[in-house]
Amino acid sequence: MKVAIVGASGAVGQELLRVLDERNFPVEELLLFGSHRSVGNKYEYKGKQIEVKLLQHNDDFKGIDIVFASAGGGTSIEFAETMTKHGAIMIDNSSAFRMDKDVPLVVPEVNAQDAKLRTKGIIANPNCTTTQMVVALKAINDLSKIKTVHVSTYQAASGAGAAAMDELIEQYREVLAGKEATVDKFAYQLAFNLIPQVDDFTENGYTKEEMKMYNETKKIMHEDIEVSATCVRVPALRAHSESIWVETERPISVEEAKEAFSKANGVVLQDNPSKREYPMPLFLTGKDPVYVGRIRKDLTNPNGLAFWTVSDQIRKGAALNAVQIAEYLILEKEI
Repeated sequence: MKVAIVGASGAVGQELLRVLDERNFPVEELLLFGSHRSVGNKYEYKGKQIEVKLLQHNDDFKGIDIVFASAGGGTSIEFAETMTKHGAIMIDNSSAFRMDKDVPLVVPEVNAQDAKLRTKGIIANPNCTTTQMVVALKAINDLSKIKTVHVSTYQAASGAGAAAMDELIEQYREVLAGKEATVDKFAYQLAFNLIPQVDDFTENGYTKEEMKMYNETKKIMHEDIEVSATCVRVPALRAHSESIWVETERPISVEEAKEAFSKANGVVLQDNPSKREYPMPLFLTGKDPVYVGRIRKDLTNPNGLAFWTVSDQIRKGAALNAVQIAEYLILEKEI
C-alpha cells in the first residue's frame, strides 16, 4: 500500500506510525503531511527518516491508496476532496463526517461491513468514548437487544492531545511545589481535580461529547438504543474509563454476560473482585483491547446490568481503530 498520514506530528499521528509498524501493515511507501508548524519534522519508520510535507491543494495524493487523516475537523473538511479525488480512501479521525449519511462510521468489531459503503471515499472513525463503549455493548446486544444505556466517562488528559498531557504533568509539578497551576488546555486546573465537562455545552444541557455518544451509538450499531451520558475529564494521563449501565429486553445473568465478554472480539474480561482484579487505566495504557470488569446485576431493574470498561483512547479510540478499518478493506479486497 501507498499510505499517507495527515497530522503526522500530533498524538494520534505518532500513534499511527507505531501501530502501522507493530502490526506490519503492508506499507510500500509512506508519506507524512502536516501544517506549517510541523513541516520539515522527521520521523522514523522501519529504519527510514521520513520528512513531513506541507498539506496543500495539489496532486500529492495521486497514487495513494489510504489516507489516515488526524489533523482536526476543519482540515478534514477543507482537504477531503484533495485527499480523495485520485481514488484514495480517507479514514478520518475527526468529527467532521461522522454523522454524514453518506459516510460510514465504523468500529470493525461491530460494523466492519459498513466500510464498503463509502460513496464519498471517506470512512469516519467514531469518537473515542463511543468506540470503547460499542465494542463492549455488542457482546451484550448479541444476547438481548439493548434498550437503554446510561454511561459516565472518566476521560484522561490524552483525549485533549499531547499538549494536554504535558500540561497535566506540569500542573502536578507546580502544585506540589506550592505554585499556581498553569491552565491552558482545560477550563480549570485538572491536577487533583475532576472537570464534569468535555467539549462545549449544547442547548439541552448535554455537552457535544455526550451527544456524540448518543448519536454515534445508534449509527454504528444500527439499533435505536437510547444513550444518556455524563462525560468527565479526570487527572489520568492516558486511557479512558467508563461506567456503563444497560437495560436489555430480557434479563441477562452475570455469568452469561461474562461468557459473552470473554468471547467477544476486541474485548478482554478482567473481572475477579475477590482478588481485586478489574481494569484500571494506569496498567492498560498502550494496550489494544477494550477491558471489561466489575460486572454485576443492577439492583433497581431486573433487566439491568452494570459494568466497567477501560481502553487506551489514542490506540483503540483512534489510531488502532483506523488501521483495523484499513486491514478489513485489504482483507475484503476493497483496496
